[in-house]
Amino acid sequence: MSHAALGANYTPRRGWFHTWGEIEPAQIQEDLAQIADLGLDHVRIFPLWPVLQPNRTLISSRAVDDVLTVVDLAGEQGLDISVDLLQGHLSSYDFLPAWISTWHRRNMFTDPDVVDAQKQLARVLGGELAERSHVTGMTLGNEIGQFAVSYHPDPHPVTSEEATAWTRDLLETVDQHLPGRRSHHSFDDTLWFKDDHPFTPADAVTLGASTTVHSWVFTGAGQTFGEGHPALALYGRYLIEVADLWRRHLGAPADRRIWLQEIGAPTPWVDTEHAPQFADTSIRAAVAHPAVEAVTWWCSHDVSRDLGDFPEVEYSLGLFDEHGRTKPIGEAIGALAAELRAEHGGGGVGERAEPPFAEQFLAEQPVDAQPDAARPFAEQPVAELSVPDLARDGSDRSVLGPRGEIFARWVAEALEGRLCRLVTAADEARTEEAIDHNASPSAPINLRRAARR
Repeated sequence: MSHAALGANYTPRRGWFHTWGEIEPAQIQEDLAQIADLGLDHVRIFPLWPVLQPNRTLISSRAVDDVLTVVDLAGEQGLDISVDLLQGHLSSYDFLPAWISTWHRRNMFTDPDVVDAQKQLARVLGGELAERSHVTGMTLGNEIGQFAVSYHPDPHPVTSEEATAWTRDLLETVDQHLPGRRSHHSFDDTLWFKDDHPFTPADAVTLGASTTVHSWVFTGAGQTFGEGHPALALYGRYLIEVADLWRRHLGAPADRRIWLQEIGAPTPWVDTEHAPQFADTSIRAAVAHPAVEAVTWWCSHDVSRDLGDFPEVEYSLGLFDEHGRTKPIGEAIGALAAELRAEHGGGGVGERAEPPFAEQFLAEQPVDAQPDAARPFAEQPVAELSVPDLARDGSDRSVLGPRGEIFARWVAEALEGRLCRLVTAADEARTEEAIDHNASPSAPINLRRAARR
């Protein structure tokens, strides 16, 4: 397996993200200590945009101090940390400031005053974070491009050209005020598969320090294959292959890395009993890809049942329950984190009395639906799966979607033990001047080292 960072998206167990209105440092310290004790090495946090910037010309100094408190508490636990800038969208809820809503409605991507305000927040927050060496970077916002999707109930329309300009310019501002770090933008998988999405694969693979991927099986993979199917645990790896295909197709740098920034085990597609196996298989398949620099599990702690109106799936996605008790899925990821540390610390994994969760999970599936679990993913043969040539503007990207023929063919190969690289005719016709798919990149990224240069 590649030496990828393994962490969690931090969801406070008391008050969820409403904590940003009234943080309790002792409680947050306890949460972060649990994450560190599990053996994870980084967290990502989500301060709410309306709390940070309640008025277009007012950035709350108290809210910024709260962010810095959480950042410092993470550092005390030895955790690297990434901070989201504009929040945005979380767990089915949208959080937008009142000054771009209703009577003050303005487009968050194109209104000059709004964009200037966003850049001012980046300057203030970035400047403070720059003083903390364990901050690996910032992400512009959580899946913020979903506000531009045509089916959003209250969309902020933007053209592809405007979307690219907004992303590029805000990232440049972040990089200016938080230099020497790895900052990103993030998006759900509709960017990869929705033909008319104004944010395109080109934005994903050319802007930001690396390409981010969010893997949720309820966006099509689960509906295609059904609950509990072994293909679901490989969907994150498929998205990584899609990202790497677009990287080659658009001529992005060969050493471009991929951050699996969100992945979770949602019910009913993955039941509680098999969630540990799903997590182990998903992470092993992801980190076996040489371009993957980090995997960040969604999420650290379950949402409290005292909070109303969440979709049912959102309550049980954590590694810890709402009382802070480690769940079986947390134990599984902790065991895998220990294995990764041993493997890359020079000691090796060694003999195990029990097979890894991936093998247990796949052994329970029908024989004709199993990948070759006898070998680690990194040792499985890598084949190539030809796909149609793709329009560079992404206008036919849906051909790769989880409800389509290509994904079904890729899954069939994977379940036979071949994790295929997706290639277009253009790929096959030219000499690939990128990293070999079976070898580690010549200059692997270490998030902690990159942040402390």
